[in-house]
Amino acid sequence: MLQLLKSLIRSLRDRVFAARDPIGFARSLGVRVGKNVRFYGVSRAMFGSEPWMISIGNDCYITAGVQFINHDGGTLILRKEEPTLEWTAPISIGNDVYIGVRTIILPNVRIGNRCIVGAGSIVSRSIPDNSVYAGIPARFICSTDDYLAKMKAKSLACGHLPGNQKAEVIKQIYRDRGWFAK
Repeated sequence: MLQLLKSLIRSLRDRVFAARDPIGFARSLGVRVGKNVRFYGVSRAMFGSEPWMISIGNDCYITAGVQFINHDGGTLILRKEEPTLEWTAPISIGNDVYIGVRTIILPNVRIGNRCIVGAGSIVSRSIPDNSVYAGIPARFICSTDDYLAKMKAKSLACGHLPGNQKAEVIKQIYRDRGWFAK
């Protein structure tokens, strides 16, 4: 019972710390975090059992449900045959990187600078600079420059506005297009 209470207290303390200071929380676990990193939904579990093997560059967006996995847990069942068996490796995220919701990043992966990883992807291999990757496993979609050109062509031109103003502009655009009742 005491152990359960201690676990509950730790979990609540983690949630409060993570909500107040997501970067400080990640750093307290050993994650190396650069400047201007934004976490959307940070937790102890997202960094796995080796958070000290994760580095995140500057100006990155790490969204909800992202999972960093630094090891191959499958080796556990094989240690009866090979007691020294272990596979653990670092994960490195470059600068100016966006990682979409529920992405899984596996051991020994480097994500380069100015990269976008689509939601729900499984990143099992390194991603070069200036690339957009998505899928299971994550595959090359286009260059970041090509993505920028595509997004400029269909932009709603309100990304610079504060949240409430942006929401009103977006609502009006889609009302005018018949998506919402006027």
